[in-house]
Amino acid sequence: MSNDAVDHAAHPALSLARGLLAGLAGGVAGTIAMTFAERMFPPRPDEDKQEPSEFVAEKIAGHELSSETRGIAAEGIQWGLGLAAGAVYGVLAEYYPAAASKDGASFGIAMEALTHETALPALGLLRPKEDQSIRERASEMTAFVVYGIATESVRRFVRSRL
Repeated sequence: MSNDAVDHAAHPALSLARGLLAGLAGGVAGTIAMTFAERMFPPRPDEDKQEPSEFVAEKIAGHELSSETRGIAAEGIQWGLGLAAGAVYGVLAEYYPAAASKDGASFGIAMEALTHETALPALGLLRPKEDQSIRERASEMTAFVVYGIATESVRRFVRSRL
């Protein structure tokens, strides 16, 4: 085998489509991992408190939803965001490898900062971080770091095979 073939195998050509596909696969794994992390260490253990995704689902519907419908809609929102973020991350990591630093933990931390520290409080969907309990903050950060690491692990594995 020539040196060119070896170099190409070690450093595959950049590809938007391959980065997107690898990121989508990573987003699936990350969303599953994050779901398990949140179940093991719930951010809001009080069942009476509405999750941000449930609140968004009712805002989109324009009315209060039954608990079953609200749960299904909230799951859809979480999966949609998890996959979309994974796809964007896959493309970003394709062209800017530094985005995958710390085996994806940096990506998870950035996602938590963008959503739970910035966007959701600004939209009135979550209390400002100063008003959140330490447990809530620790749980959310843990879940997002788990999401980032799982997303990067699967993205890297899938991308190496494309």
